Amino acid sequence: MEELDLEIVQKQDSQTNELSHLIVSLLKGVIYQSEDQRRWTGLLKLQPRVRDYVSIMGLEFVLDEAEGYAFLRSQIQDEDSESTIPRLVARRPLSFHVSLLLALLRKRLAEFDAGGGDTRLVLSLDEIVELIRVFLPEGTNESRLIDKIETHINKIIDLGFLRRLKTSQKTESYEVQRILKAFVDAQWLAEFDVRLEQYKEKLQGMAEEQIDE
Repeated sequence: MEELDLEIVQKQDSQTNELSHLIVSLLKGVIYQSEDQRRWTGLLKLQPRVRDYVSIMGLEFVLDEAEGYAFLRSQIQDEDSESTIPRLVARRPLSFHVSLLLALLRKRLAEFDAGGGDTRLVLSLDEIVELIRVFLPEGTNESRLIDKIETHINKIIDLGFLRRLKTSQKTESYEVQRILKAFVDAQWLAEFDVRLEQYKEKLQGMAEEQIDE
C-alpha cells in the first residue's frame, strides 16, 4: 500500500513539474506542434489544468489542435470595474502599415487555404512587396519601399505572425504563421473589402515621405 501511495505522489509531482514548464513556455510565447511535439503532447494531456491555472492570472488558454498552436491571451474584462485584474499580457499598438500588411497576409492565407494542398504558406520578399505595393503612392522609390516593408516585416516577425526561413536563394522567404487566423477572425475577414477601401482612402492622403512608421 505504501509503495502504491509513493507511486501516486511521484506521478503527481511529475505532472506538477511538467505543468510548471508548460505554463512558463506559454508565458514566453506561442507553442507550435511542429516545433516541439513533446511539449505539444503535454499540453493536450494537461490542458484542463493549464486552463484552470492561467485563469487565476486573468489569462485565457487558447489551443487549436487542428492548426497546431497554443497561446495565452488576456480575458475580456470590464476595464472600469474595481475587480479588474491587471493585464499580464500587454497590448501592442500597431502602426498603420503593419496593420495593413497583417490584413493582406490574412487574406492571402484565406485564399491559400481555399485552394487546398499544402498547409504551409511561404512567401518571398518580392511577393510580400507586391501585396502592399498597390496601396502605396505611385512613384514610390523602389529601394526605399523595400527597406520600409522589411521594417514592417521584422515587426510582424517579432509579433509571431511571420517566420523567416533559411534559404540559399538571394531573396528572403517567410512562412505565414497560422496563428494569424486567431487574431484576424472570419468575421473580420468577411468585412475585408470594406476595410481595404478604408486603407486606400487613408493612404491616398499620405505623402510618400510619411511612409516611415
